[in-house]
Amino acid sequence: MNKKIIILIFLTINSVNFIAAQRESSLQQANEFYEKGKYAQAEEIYQNILKTNETAPELYYNLGNACFKQDKLAHAILNYERALRLATNYADARHNLAFAQQKVIDNIPDSNSFFLINWIKAVINLLNSNNWFYLSFVLFVLTLVFVFFFIFGKKHFLRKTSFYIAFLCLIISVITLVFSGIQKKYLLTRNAAIVMNGAVTVKSSPDKSGTDLFVLHEGAKVLVVGVLNSWVEIRLANGNAGWVEEQTIERI
Repeated sequence: MNKKIIILIFLTINSVNFIAAQRESSLQQANEFYEKGKYAQAEEIYQNILKTNETAPELYYNLGNACFKQDKLAHAILNYERALRLATNYADARHNLAFAQQKVIDNIPDSNSFFLINWIKAVINLLNSNNWFYLSFVLFVLTLVFVFFFIFGKKHFLRKTSFYIAFLCLIISVITLVFSGIQKKYLLTRNAAIVMNGAVTVKSSPDKSGTDLFVLHEGAKVLVVGVLNSWVEIRLANGNAGWVEEQTIERI
């Protein structure tokens, strides 16, 4: 029985190592194709790696670059956005995304955002959900440490200082935990999407006979607020809303 378990463990380890070696070989081949200017071949390999449920911000970033080199603007923006979903502080992806967005016809400003809200969003995006959670946990431990000093400290100055530091650590711990939850919700809900078609007519109702409201072009970012059969209700950063066919967009 023990021998069977050992053999099973050995086979499992070998299988994992084989899969990892295959993945690295494919990734190296894709990178070589990209360096040689064979962007379509590189794109195909990156896509195949992602289909194996192997997700990493670097993969989406590389795929975005391969798409951008082929003038696949919407696909490039989509994959840069997906890279940033996994690593919000991925500077290269954010830079390339900003560059690609300059080519989008629909430059829609966020007319409803107060500068303080934008600042808070920028702070939240400094870390991903896990990192905010770890920071919150460390701060909570520090809170307990200073509470201990406050309760058992013999000097008045030590107790007073420990109380204020513990209170501050607790407040920041709660805030960072909220940030972690916000990032987690953003990662799971996937309500942001990119327009994939060259031009999409936004309707007043989920029907082709609905009134034409406005036109969106490839690469535009929208927020999905509702779904009805094969139609989705979208909202733009400037508050404009309407319905488009689900096949014309792809969720980030």
